[in-house]
Amino acid sequence: QVQLVESGGGLVQPGGSLRLSCAASGFTSGYNAIGWVRQAPGKEREGVSVFVTADSSDYYAASVKGRFTISRDSAKNTVHLQMNNLEPEETAVFFCAVDLAGRPIQANMGGEYDYWGQGTQVTVSS
Repeated sequence: QVQLVESGGGLVQPGGSLRLSCAASGFTSGYNAIGWVRQAPGKEREGVSVFVTADSSDYYAASVKGRFTISRDSAKNTVHLQMNNLEPEETAVFFCAVDLAGRPIQANMGGEYDYWGQGTQVTVSS
């Protein structure tokens, strides 16, 4: 049974930092990519970052590039998203998701994945 469990969300002040984690289990044949997608209240889901396992490459939405960093601990099968200099408009539920199908990066950044976690709430407010 595959499972993605996010953690690390919470309340942070504008300009602050948070580190999200996603523990992946049950993917016995591995996965092509793992990423983070966020959904703000009343808005559509937005791809934030993608980590491609084959070559350890990483990709970011233009809005977070330079502030967010995705990393993977393969030994623990965990992916992290370090988020710095957060802004109030980034308040959202952050989802971890896995791509098994080998979609193009643009598809992952568009929110196309095969499995999803339940999400973790990130609130940026003073």
